[in-house]
Order: sequence, then C-alpha cells, then structure tokens
Amino acid sequence: MICLLPSRGLLPGTQLCSVPRQRLHKLASLQNVRMLRPKKVQSLLYPFSQMEPYLDRSVDRAQFQHFHPSVEDMGKAESLFLSSPSHKIHYRISAERLDHVPVLKPPEVCFIGRSNVGKSSLIRALFSLTPEVEVRVSKTPGHTKKMNFFQVGRAFTIVDMPGYGHRSPEDFVDMVEPYLFTRENLVRTFLLVDGSVGLQPPDLIAMEMCEEIRRPYVMVLTKIDKPGNGTLLRNLMSLQDTVRRNTTSCFPQPLLISSLNFCGIYLLRCFIAHVTGSISLTDTSLS
Repeated sequence: MICLLPSRGLLPGTQLCSVPRQRLHKLASLQNVRMLRPKKVQSLLYPFSQMEPYLDRSVDRAQFQHFHPSVEDMGKAESLFLSSPSHKIHYRISAERLDHVPVLKPPEVCFIGRSNVGKSSLIRALFSLTPEVEVRVSKTPGHTKKMNFFQVGRAFTIVDMPGYGHRSPEDFVDMVEPYLFTRENLVRTFLLVDGSVGLQPPDLIAMEMCEEIRRPYVMVLTKIDKPGNGTLLRNLMSLQDTVRRNTTSCFPQPLLISSLNFCGIYLLRCFIAHVTGSISLTDTSLS
C-alpha cells in the first residue's frame, strides 16, 4: 500500500492510508514562546528589537514600529491560524490564470518575491499550527509555477504567487499582473526581499509594478537569521530608504522574518488578521 498525504493530483486507483498528525514545531505557538527568557521572547515577537542596539542614535526608531501590537492581540490573531471543524484551513486551488480561479468572498493577501526568497517556507511557518496543510517547499529556485490559494476558514485567503527572476514561469507577467490589478478582494500584497542580500534589480522592478498598481503593499525582509547583524542592518536601512524616497503605496515599516526560527511570524500573523478585518486590535503602534 502506498502511503500518501491526501492532496491534489492523485492518480486514479491510488490507495490512501491514514497519516498520523504531524508534530507541531516547538515555536509554532505563543504559549511555548512565552515560556522562554524575556529577551528571547522580545526578539521573536518584535524582531526589530534585535537591530535597535546597532542603530545610530540619530535614526528615528518610530519608522520601524508603526505596527506594534500587544502580545494579547497576537494571541487573538494566532487563533485564526488554528483549524477546527467550524474554521477549516485548507489548500483551495492552484491556477495559472486568473480566470481559472473561482470568485472567493473572503479578503485575500498575496506573497510575491524573487525565486528562492522563501515565500513557501514563510507560508508554511504561518500555517505551522495546522501542519496537515500541505505547503510544498523546494530547495530548487522557481519551484512555485502557479498561484496557490489557501483558505483560512471564512476569515481570509492566503495566495502564494510564482517567483520572479531565476527560473520564473515564462508567462509570469501575464499570470501575476491581472491578479494584482483586478482582484477586488485583494487587501494587501507582501513583497518579499532576501535579507541576506538586500534589494536586487528585479525587486526594484517589482516595487515599481506595485506602485503602478496603486494598491497597498508591504515589504518583508526574509531569512534574517542568515546574515550577520551588520549586513542585515545595512540591507534593512537601504530598503527603508528606498521605501521612504520612492514609494507612496507601501507601508512605511518593513517586516522582518525568519521562517527557520519563527522570528516575526507572530507579528505577521497579527498584521494579516488586522488588514483583513478579521480581528480588532487594542493598539497597533508603540506609544
């Protein structure tokens, strides 16, 4: 008998056997995180706190703390990423064209970025509380060739877009631009940049596209666990300067993420819940 996760694309006649529930990552939930040392908790929940000691005193810290929800609000957001019979989280559909996608009522957020920037790994970390949700991750750049839709109950849908750059689909523009321009329930685009190398020419082109669309988007610096503090700080400041000088539709605060150690995942969950109108926050900024 062949043991397979129930998923899309099974061959006719394939037998399925029961698959044991996968174990949760030890840092998937806030409950476990809050048992760590206070300094470690601070760095996982508010990643900018790691960079702050290295900033020159003349740098305005407020620009990195526009969105600074409470731990309690993060807990409310986390509950949305827990699947239940009345709130099912599941893969919905993959599509190469917008006209292949059904009209979905819940608000949507999408993730775009260069191939191998860590989009699928990030989404898998977001869904780590529901590990049975299959998010395919590959070490080969350009693995994602379609738009993949993941439905989070009736609250919202997360869309994993194909990567641009190396080994991107030949029809990437024809696939992605119509979605970004015309998808009525798209409330936020997250544009991912590799924190270990910083902004690259294809990223600047993607930012220009987002500016042309004139819909709100957010810059996300991924893989922040890879570079040293000096390199990460240079890349962060360069990104922030580009956002400040050249954008009008971009959220002024880049989000910092490590899918490997879950740094920033809790903040991102809360941001998604907030912008989709799924929860009301008691406060969104550091006073």
